[in-house]
Order: sequence, then C-alpha cells, then structure tokens
Amino acid sequence: MPKLKTNKAASKRYRYTALGKVKRTKANRRHRLATKTKRTKLTARVQNGIADKTCENTIRKLLPYGKK
Repeated sequence: MPKLKTNKAASKRYRYTALGKVKRTKANRRHRLATKTKRTKLTARVQNGIADKTCENTIRKLLPYGKK
C-alpha cells in the first residue's frame, strides 16, 4: 500500500495532543491588536484550543499519521 500524503496547510494549523485530540490555535491574536477591544484580546488569549468534534474527522483525513 502506498504512503498517504499529509496536507501541509493542515499540518501547519493543527497538532495532535498526547491523548489524540486535535489542537488548534485561536484566531484574532496576530496583528492589529491596537484596534481590538480588551475583551476580544482576553478571550483569544488561550492559544491552544481543542478543535470542534464536527471538524475532527476531516482533520484526521488531512493528517493521516497522527494519534488515532
């Protein structure tokens, strides 16, 4: 059976945790922080959120060599 290709865009956006969950970086913390409210920056402070269960099957197809 041939090797499966990893989607490189997904590999830069998602990682697997030690328990096999899909980890992602939250949005709105990269640039233009001066125009955003304190509350917006506070809620986006946690950088490593867990990806939604509805998207997890799709992400697992894009990243075939992670923890199952």
